[in-house]
Amino acid sequence: MTDASTEHRSCDQNSISGLPLHDLAGFTHRWVDAGGIRIHAVEGGRPTGPAVVLLAGFPQTWWAWRAAMPGLAERFHVIALDLPGQGHSDRPHGSYDTHTVASRVHSAVTALNASEYWLVAHDIGAWVAFSLALQHEEHLRGVALLDAGIPGISLPDSIPTDPDRAWKTWHFAFHLVPDLPEALLAGRERAYVDWFLKVKALSANTFDGAEIDHYAAAVAAEGGLRASLAYYRDAAESARRNHDALERQHLTVPVLGISSAHGSIPDMAASLSPWAENVTGVVIPDAGHFIPDEQPDAVVDAVTAFIDRERAG
Repeated sequence: MTDASTEHRSCDQNSISGLPLHDLAGFTHRWVDAGGIRIHAVEGGRPTGPAVVLLAGFPQTWWAWRAAMPGLAERFHVIALDLPGQGHSDRPHGSYDTHTVASRVHSAVTALNASEYWLVAHDIGAWVAFSLALQHEEHLRGVALLDAGIPGISLPDSIPTDPDRAWKTWHFAFHLVPDLPEALLAGRERAYVDWFLKVKALSANTFDGAEIDHYAAAVAAEGGLRASLAYYRDAAESARRNHDALERQHLTVPVLGISSAHGSIPDMAASLSPWAENVTGVVIPDAGHFIPDEQPDAVVDAVTAFIDRERAG
């Protein structure tokens, strides 16, 4: 951990230009090298407790976990990361297939001295977490995946045309189109992010204006839009590499599928069970897609119960 003066110097040196850096009481900002790029981490909790690594998805940053982090910190050593291209992490050019990103995430966690850890990940963060488990299972104690259409695993093969369902997944095809999303979204990032956060949450009041501003600024800053789209544009490669790895061995690490009553994937555990030997599931009521924001206490309870059960077993 850094002292206060070093921490402030690090923030000035490492933060993305013009993007405000939010603090959370009891947590410290860190930047670590991961394969030649800088990854931003927010670390706190019990230094000797089990390490729990949190990954967020589109269009969010580590800040998506802010309401759950204090509860987790009571028992665990908590590390929330910005993925490459997200928040205050670097936005490298090159591949954003989830195996490439997973290698960088694991390097970052290792640099933070967590040799064994639990992964808790939402949306695109869950894409990365699944691939990381395929690569580095020996370093993981367990993986909890929240409401995510993982490429090649739980992502539907086609976009539904029924309007009652199409709104949940239409953007996968849109993000794949070359150049057009950038032309339409550059300078309009806030309106786009606002739609996702308000429509995909169960309540349109889940996110206030300041939170929408924060996430929109992160997407707009220094290649953030390019990087956000790249995860989708490399999804086919992510799926191919997932299946190549699964041909060798299915996951043996414990997996928890966390669904929500009004989310995108009705039953995460069922979608994951063909690919893993030890899968359990839980459904969080009164939540849409953004479960950590909408029901943070329920997420803390589910993750804590999962870790306690697997450690006891």
